[in-house]
Amino acid sequence: FASTEPSHEKKFSVLLKDLEVAELRDSDVHVKMLAAPINPADINMIQGTYAILSPLPAVGGNEGVGEVLEVGRRVTALKPGDWVIPAGAGVGTWRTQGVFPEEMLLKVPSDIPVLCAATLSVNPCTAYRMLADFETLAPGDSVIQNAANSGVGQAVIQIAKASGIKTINVVRDRPDLPKLVERLMALGADHVITEEMLRKPEMKDIFKSIPKPRLALNCVGGKSTTEMLRHLQGRTGLTRGHGSLSPQSTFIFRDVRLRGFWMTQWKKDHAQDQESLTNMMDALCQLIRRGQLTAPACTEVPLQDYKAALEATMKPFTSSKQILLF
Repeated sequence: FASTEPSHEKKFSVLLKDLEVAELRDSDVHVKMLAAPINPADINMIQGTYAILSPLPAVGGNEGVGEVLEVGRRVTALKPGDWVIPAGAGVGTWRTQGVFPEEMLLKVPSDIPVLCAATLSVNPCTAYRMLADFETLAPGDSVIQNAANSGVGQAVIQIAKASGIKTINVVRDRPDLPKLVERLMALGADHVITEEMLRKPEMKDIFKSIPKPRLALNCVGGKSTTEMLRHLQGRTGLTRGHGSLSPQSTFIFRDVRLRGFWMTQWKKDHAQDQESLTNMMDALCQLIRRGQLTAPACTEVPLQDYKAALEATMKPFTSSKQILLF
């Protein structure tokens, strides 16, 4: 894919183009892409509203998995046949092949499902870090999250379940709500409720069986966040994505801390801490192998149908991640 220069109206084009594969240098790796998702952040980058923007024209996509075809003579950690994912953002994964510097790639095991590998570096990592880094959670504790049907939300449910942590999952009301509730419960959700129920007295019934949450995970903002924080027993709310903040009274009288979290920044901050990154990836891959962490609900789309995949990603109430296959 190549995004063209914006016009005077600040609109961007996404085009499928044939490009020459770059020459393989000594520290480079030639990769054949296997699968790459379309994430909301990818759309934001195309629109020019994301925190990281590539010089245009650029290849889209920040996540995916590929197979190593060839390595430069100075490459030591990778060999042909290895599976790799991007080590950071802005790599440009919506392509059939590419040549990348070795340090831009991270080896992953090839014995996990390709869709799990393709969606590993953003949502599961975000969920893992949010559950691990901000509150000390023990088995039996609970967390509450909105946008529970998102990729991160689905990963939170599964990682929490594997750790014995209960989840209260908030979703927007929709026509197919019973089907969505059934799917999230099958992933391991303890409770799935709508935003409207957050404001009802019936919420007290939930806390008869599980403790009030020690951590709130926000991706929506506004009233949804405010109502979630009112049920918080702990003191930390985390916002990812573009969720807005809640009214000041919640912070003042409840002494709640609302923190922001961005996986890209975490990777930058830990660029010299390979052990933390390796430990996280190992833990997530172990969960995948044990069947405790699956890929989010996905729709596999051939590369030539990229326009339909982009349009589907931007539709409201989207519960299936579009995955480009090469």
